[in-house]
Amino acid sequence: MPRTPIRPLAGQAVLITGAARGIGAELARKAAARGARVALVGLEPELLAAVATELGPEHLWVEADVTDADAMAAAVQRAVDVFGGLDVVVANAGIAPMNTVATASARALARTIEVNLTGAMLTAHAALPAISARRGHVLLISSAAAFSLLPGLSAYCAAKAGLERFGDVLRLEVAHRGVTVASAHPVWIDTDMVRDTKAALPTFRATLDRLPGPLGSYTSVSDCADALLRNLETRGRRVFVPRSVGFFSAWRQAVIGAVGEKLVLAQSRVAVPQLEEEIAALNGEEFGANSVERGRARS
Repeated sequence: MPRTPIRPLAGQAVLITGAARGIGAELARKAAARGARVALVGLEPELLAAVATELGPEHLWVEADVTDADAMAAAVQRAVDVFGGLDVVVANAGIAPMNTVATASARALARTIEVNLTGAMLTAHAALPAISARRGHVLLISSAAAFSLLPGLSAYCAAKAGLERFGDVLRLEVAHRGVTVASAHPVWIDTDMVRDTKAALPTFRATLDRLPGPLGSYTSVSDCADALLRNLETRGRRVFVPRSVGFFSAWRQAVIGAVGEKLVLAQSRVAVPQLEEEIAALNGEEFGANSVERGRARS
């Protein structure tokens, strides 16, 4: 079987959203170590500045909300002005509320879709002209939630499933431009977002512990970033973290179809009432302690 060709990152310009912490920051470190010039984009200027300083003066950071089309266009333009162009864009920014549909505010539901799906779409849209000019690569950070079911993650699952399909269609639309598009599907990564939710909601944590095989596994931020880094060099269409998650993607109709749903329903009848009691005890906070969304007004 022929080996997948590698496109070294040395000398390439890479823009990463959600780069202040977690997967985004670690991917930025690894890409920079391979010789890429990295533009870090996000909403936490102090953290972004710290990561950029760590990487060195040839890199830059830009404060921007991925749901603001004008702000994203400006962030991309800044990277193009400084780097002379753009080879890779990674739409990584994402949030996850701690609620069910019945306990959520309308704003939390809408904001989850806005950041995780619309924000990624706007990121790709803003970067596409520059990426096309260099026959570059778009990496969309979806999730194993795109093809699995878990109470408490309704809006998150919807957004990630939508992002996978967006990427599949975008791939067809930009193939003639020489642009490649991939979606990444991590399971549970040891990030602030996952730790915050597990700490706040014991029932959610217990549910994760019962998930079968790789769907219940945890991967370090470093190992996840390594998998994403390989995709930036090989430009394949899918990234599964861990790789065994690809089995569940291939058999997704069994996972989210009638049989799989019956198995989840049996557990959900007990777990969801417990989960909603724990959510009520959070006194209106719908996002984790380290989320930039924490404390924003409910509606």
